[in-house]
Amino acid sequence: MAKTIDFLPVLLGSDVNVYGMARSFHEEYGIASVAIGKGRLNATSNSKIVSVEVVEPNIEDDKVFCNTLISFAKRYAGRKLLLVPCGDNYIKLLVRNQDKLRDYYEFECIDEDLLLQLSLKENFYKVCTEHGFAFPKTASCTFENYKTIELPFDFPVIIKPSNSVAYWNCSFPHKKKVFVAYNKQEFDDILNAIYGSSYKDHLILQEYIPGDDSNMRVMNCYCGRDKKVKLISLGNALLEEHSPEGIGSYAAIINSTDEELSQRMKSFLEDIGYIGFANFDMKFDSRDGQYKLFEMNLRQGRSSFFVTAGGYNLAKWLVDDIIYHKDMGCTVATSKALWTIIPTSIIFKYVQDEAVKAEARELIRQGKVCHSLYYKGDRSFKRWLGYRKNQFHYHQKYKKYFGNKGLHE
Repeated sequence: MAKTIDFLPVLLGSDVNVYGMARSFHEEYGIASVAIGKGRLNATSNSKIVSVEVVEPNIEDDKVFCNTLISFAKRYAGRKLLLVPCGDNYIKLLVRNQDKLRDYYEFECIDEDLLLQLSLKENFYKVCTEHGFAFPKTASCTFENYKTIELPFDFPVIIKPSNSVAYWNCSFPHKKKVFVAYNKQEFDDILNAIYGSSYKDHLILQEYIPGDDSNMRVMNCYCGRDKKVKLISLGNALLEEHSPEGIGSYAAIINSTDEELSQRMKSFLEDIGYIGFANFDMKFDSRDGQYKLFEMNLRQGRSSFFVTAGGYNLAKWLVDDIIYHKDMGCTVATSKALWTIIPTSIIFKYVQDEAVKAEARELIRQGKVCHSLYYKGDRSFKRWLGYRKNQFHYHQKYKKYFGNKGLHE
């Protein structure tokens, strides 16, 4: 007799990350999730496995956030609600307001002091230094000093916001998630454009680590209520997105392993007393053979379904810990699959590393390939039509934007 599912996943957001988590819950438990978000996005539209039940444009206001979630919980009085934040803004809101929500939802998260140490990039690099992790040569600038800043390293230079939530909410012509300046003129133009918008927080300035997208690595971890690491999964990126809003987001990943890196990350997370999902972006630097850490996301990433695709269902680790309080050791993922959100033809057209492409072809031949948004358990004509449009647009985006990280179209 099948076990009765005694909880309901409540996902915060409506993007591809939310869909990936909803798919993980559906694959493991056969249940549909509900979502609460700032808006509606295509990834979760026309779905049978997740419904965006509340849209609140002002949800990033703490009072509105709490009132919205408490009001929603009262709809499901008597149900065990598992709360899963799926974006930077939502995890920050949850951490700040956790005490007000514990009577209504099942969840665990870090405290606000640790959030501030890890969420702002300048603070995160200090933590990296303390724990012996390498990261790109880094400087920062402010709205007050950006016109006179002198860089301690050569061009090209990566330019990205320290405060991703504030940056998400600003706008200016040719805005990109991350910029690369190849000379002083480009550098000045990009900083003038950013600070000419509503964004007034710090900017992170970094040396460019040589190599294409296939030198990128992503590591996802889950840390339990007892502050011990329960799951570690490493991915080798094949290709990133190259549209202005998508730069730095992974488009295709093959699961990978690195025992030394896994053990170092386990020690780091347990030393700082972390709880929940963690997502690390890094790049292999062939100049010194080290992984250079870029950032830590205090949640599962939008590409994290690659972990579930490899056979390690993210929802199961969360549920076993938060809902069922199971004793779990640490699992280091070793199985491989090709995860993608783009047509495989784009992978073979734009990835430069022949060995990586050969591995992708072999995984496809073995049937070990997974597209986050194409799920047999969530079929409908509208969903299929949206998927086909989404995939078609990727061909246009790569043709138009591939390699463009400057202040131009």
